[in-house]
Amino acid sequence: MRRLACALLSAALLHAGVHVAPDDKGLLYTGRIDFARPGAPVITWPNTTVAGNFSGTSLAVTLDDAQGRNYFNVFLDGDLASPLIIEAARGTQTYVVASGLAPGRHSFLITKRTEGEEGATVFRGLELADGGGMLAPPARPLRRIEFFGDSITSGMGIEAPLNGRDDAPRDKNSWLSYAAVTARDLGAELHQTSQSGIGIMISWFPFTMPDFYDQLSAVGDNDTRWDFAGWTPDVVVINLLQNDSWLIGRDHKLAPEPTAAQRVAAYEAFVRRIRALYPKATIVCTLGSMEATRPGSPWPGYVTSAVAHLRRDGDRRIDTVFFPFTGYTAHPRLKQQRDNAAILTAFIRRKMGW
Repeated sequence: MRRLACALLSAALLHAGVHVAPDDKGLLYTGRIDFARPGAPVITWPNTTVAGNFSGTSLAVTLDDAQGRNYFNVFLDGDLASPLIIEAARGTQTYVVASGLAPGRHSFLITKRTEGEEGATVFRGLELADGGGMLAPPARPLRRIEFFGDSITSGMGIEAPLNGRDDAPRDKNSWLSYAAVTARDLGAELHQTSQSGIGIMISWFPFTMPDFYDQLSAVGDNDTRWDFAGWTPDVVVINLLQNDSWLIGRDHKLAPEPTAAQRVAAYEAFVRRIRALYPKATIVCTLGSMEATRPGSPWPGYVTSAVAHLRRDGDRRIDTVFFPFTGYTAHPRLKQQRDNAAILTAFIRRKMGW
């Protein structure tokens, strides 16, 4: 992996280069992005992406980061195994991604590694070498998949040491989460609607997924609203209840503590909200691979019961997939995420004929 320092664009390139505005037709955006100001799109959700093709010998990216805590991958020329990493500083900065490229056609893909809790980033555009320019954008995938989840879906700690702490922003990488790997393996465009620590009934902070799922901005609990009519997935994956299992089942933080029937009802109510938004989508209710799927845990049973109720009421486009607990109690690292992706990819491929 290559780390990109917070190197500022040289004055010579700034004066001689070609500026690419954020509303350039050659840019392909993916994810819930606030385009209220087309020349200053706001990126907050994990794995939000900006892609494009260009000609020229250099590339630099300009970001205006609110907190200075976000990290971004930049992949060049389709090399998805070797990201350059931008550690965003607070405020507006321009970061050199590549210089001395061979003349001719090149491609880039920018992905947000971190989450809404690291704050918002305004994408201010690109700088290309003198004589460079944007080319036709990449094709948008025809298939679509959306994930609603917590830290497992966001890729928290995925690049942390196996025996170390896993809550540092630099170790998050939503690009490598099971959600992102599954979407790439299926050739699907991805929306990753997730937040570390979130639950259905209770979270590690004062809002839950039923409060959060419909926001345009992922920065905390806010009044922004996503337009669900503007982007409709073919498949929806829901991986929630891990935090509920800790905070309710282990720590007894919710009073009065919900009964088993109430836990099922709360999960079912959220799934029904998603079904109302996406009446034709295939919904896959998942759980794991952390302690909520430990042998003997009641939480997979709550998911199974909720799905049974929905199927009883006529929903035939809903299923369950559980990721087995491997005994590793920290946030899933790359191996567990890849294993989860393999299970889910195989299931969706069979289910959808993809």
